Amino acid sequence: MILLVTNKRDLTTDFIVVELRRRGRAFHRLNTESLPQAKVRFDPRAGHGWEIETPDLTLRLDDVGAAYYRRPGAPEPVVAKDEATTKYLTDEWSAVTKALWNALEGRWLSSPFAILRAEDKPRQLTLASQLGLGVPETLISNDFAAASSFVADGNVIGKPLRHSLVERGEAGEVLFTARLDPLNPMDQTAVSLAPVIYQREVRKAFDIRATVIGDRVFAAAIHSQDHGETEVDWRSGTRLDLRHETIELPAAIVDKCLALTKQLDLRYGAIDLIADQDGQYWFLEINPNGQWAWIQRRTGLPLAAAIVDELEAIIQ
Repeated sequence: MILLVTNKRDLTTDFIVVELRRRGRAFHRLNTESLPQAKVRFDPRAGHGWEIETPDLTLRLDDVGAAYYRRPGAPEPVVAKDEATTKYLTDEWSAVTKALWNALEGRWLSSPFAILRAEDKPRQLTLASQLGLGVPETLISNDFAAASSFVADGNVIGKPLRHSLVERGEAGEVLFTARLDPLNPMDQTAVSLAPVIYQREVRKAFDIRATVIGDRVFAAAIHSQDHGETEVDWRSGTRLDLRHETIELPAAIVDKCLALTKQLDLRYGAIDLIADQDGQYWFLEINPNGQWAWIQRRTGLPLAAAIVDELEAIIQ
């Protein structure tokens, strides 16, 4: 059996479900927010590991041959009478999920623990540079003097170190990559609040999403320079006509993308690159569990099929 670990609202997993059904492959989709409504059992003497019983089936983790950690939600236990008890129950179910993930080690497309380690952007930049990928001049800091000096040299963009979303109640604000003006003394307090990634801007010909799945790299050009609102960050704006097309990366860049993903102990990685106006390639970051369904829709690249291929290879 192949296990898909995600949440009820994850449409990307639907692509995997369609492909598994097409192949007649047994699978189970575990929407983890619903886990507290199941019955879980673990007896170290029984010799068969964890069991998860739902009204539909009893899932034994020992029967899982491969697993895809897609986009799990936080378990949602029954709300107790007081906040402290609710938090306690939530923490206990969180501990259960970590135990389940540990029990599946060696069977993941990418282990959730490897994904967590790979989200370290300073580590990504260091490894990419060591592998010979072009990395823009970068400073990560909340030191106003250092940031001010770096930005003063011109052509600098700023972006978050980790989270791009500021949650404000039910709404939220997305922090897109943006060009920075020179800093002034009034910015000192704001700069000191948290480290930011400051990076020398690379003048783009286009952006690239290189999706690594196993030993294959699927590359798509995103023509961000066609429109002013997507020039700096292709995710900004609301353009539904942003051009995407499949491209072939140079063999040397493909090899480095594969090597980076392997060094991060991943079988999957969504790598953001830039092709500059001189034909050079630059590494920005790797999202170890990044979205890919929109790339398949826009370009026809067989990403769901490649992921299922890799899951089947793990079973073998």
